[in-house]
Amino acid sequence: MNAIETIGLTKRFGAHQAVDNLNLKIPTGSICGFLGKNGAGKTTTIKMLVGLAKPTNGSIFLMEDERKFGNCNNANIGYLPDVPNFYGYMTASEYLDFCGNLYGMEGKKRKERTNQLLKQVDLFGVKTRITGYSRGMKQRLGIAQALMNEPNLIFMDEPISALDPIGRHEVMEIIRSLRGLVTVFFSTHILSDVENVCDYGLILDKGRILADDSIENIKKKHSSNTAKIRLCSSADGSRFYSLAKSRQGLTIEEKSPVEFLLRAEDTQNLGKCIPSLLSEETIALESYQAYVPSLEDIFLEVTANA
Repeated sequence: MNAIETIGLTKRFGAHQAVDNLNLKIPTGSICGFLGKNGAGKTTTIKMLVGLAKPTNGSIFLMEDERKFGNCNNANIGYLPDVPNFYGYMTASEYLDFCGNLYGMEGKKRKERTNQLLKQVDLFGVKTRITGYSRGMKQRLGIAQALMNEPNLIFMDEPISALDPIGRHEVMEIIRSLRGLVTVFFSTHILSDVENVCDYGLILDKGRILADDSIENIKKKHSSNTAKIRLCSSADGSRFYSLAKSRQGLTIEEKSPVEFLLRAEDTQNLGKCIPSLLSEETIALESYQAYVPSLEDIFLEVTANA
């Protein structure tokens, strides 16, 4: 079962195509990182998914229920916008109680759920009014309100934007703690956090999906038939680069004067080419390993080629 599925999801603003024919299938229970440059269409996509923006074309299914703009039941979803607003005169406990009341939760359950969530986001017992909170505290409270109704699916738009390293770590740990309890779909441009926490990833550019798979499969796809080698000296590196550049069926990328990435049509061909090149000029090899790119490497590659 997919927690999120879209068919041909499109959004135009006049002549501008903000989101272009998205076909998504996000597995239930996954933590999905939604990646893209500023202006890629991430916020517009999330607003359509939660019912705050009307699609120009296409269909949306959340937990297998079709969503119709203007007639959306949000009982089983949570949402944290990119700039959450709070009633600053309230405490965290008062604010979550207020949110629970909006959902029609009875008093005892509201109190139990409020205390549970405040402990989960490390705000239990904090009596300071929200106006005095740091950005990180507000983001943690925002996640708590998005979870107040015990949703099956939670959307977060840039939940770690503008946070300092400590605040970012705290928020990402909360997201990590939700694994297996709720499907999480959050947008960000901080790729290392997605790599560390998410099991599923999407890369969006100019409103189009460039990658859509598990993090493991995305990495496998972009690391196939690629090796990373390190030579003992820059002189060896210069000679090796010249040789490899002229070898048919082999491409080489210089990472430093002594480090190179090599790609071939298949792994067997790659394994034959490298020893041949090294022996041709008696070049000393320091290390050889299969190359597994970071998510940042993949992001830069696919967006550069889009």
